[in-house]
Amino acid sequence: MDGPVFPPPPRSARPVRREWDALSSLPPSTRRFAPAQVADLPPAARRWLTHAVEPGVPLARVVALTMHGHIKLGSWRPFRATQILAPGVGFVWAATARVAGLPVLGYDRYADGRGEMNWKLGGLIPVMSAATADVGTSAAGRLASEFVFVPSTFGTATWHEAGPDAALATWRIGPHTETVCLELAGNGRLGAVHLDRWGNPNGKPFGRYPFGVDIEAETSFCGITIPSRFRAGWWWGTNRWSEGEFFRAEVTAAAFR
Repeated sequence: MDGPVFPPPPRSARPVRREWDALSSLPPSTRRFAPAQVADLPPAARRWLTHAVEPGVPLARVVALTMHGHIKLGSWRPFRATQILAPGVGFVWAATARVAGLPVLGYDRYADGRGEMNWKLGGLIPVMSAATADVGTSAAGRLASEFVFVPSTFGTATWHEAGPDAALATWRIGPHTETVCLELAGNGRLGAVHLDRWGNPNGKPFGRYPFGVDIEAETSFCGITIPSRFRAGWWWGTNRWSEGEFFRAEVTAAAFR
């Protein structure tokens, strides 16, 4: 089974073209989805997956996403981004934002157990660059939570029940173990994804802090339904959510392989 040909990395991700190409060229699965495959999962996970993946759809391993929205860089700034994402393996999120009318280009990534952030004003002047162990652990948490963009990878997580409308999915990602909670909003639709994610929100010492995504809309692409409008940030589920929210996005295209 041949999958779609994914786009080459945008300008902002050219320094990590090797990682982009490696994720883009992962061989597609030869299996197709059948509801019986999720029969032993927690009830909430079963309802979500039978809602999100149509019977007979290939069990895709990778997605290429196109999105736009606003990111909080001091104040809310518009951005456009392309992402290649393989749950349990890695991701590259490449974007261009605007600050004072000037473009800030760069990428966040996780691959081979390591994370990195690299952003430059006008593509030339460094404004943020980090590839520490802390960045890698935080990126692994992001990767675990973003598997909802490729729900057909459900078989590579370990599942536990968390209530009638919630389930826990645990991922082993390189040296990291990350557990995310999925909460349903009715009729099998995903309403939120959250976890205790490694980071240093608002300059706090690095540690585990509440992080979550509120999902406002979903869209089906090629028989797979994924979050298509959402908000993300730190302090999810607390009275500090308005302080910690830093990302609002809409997915406009998705191609699976």
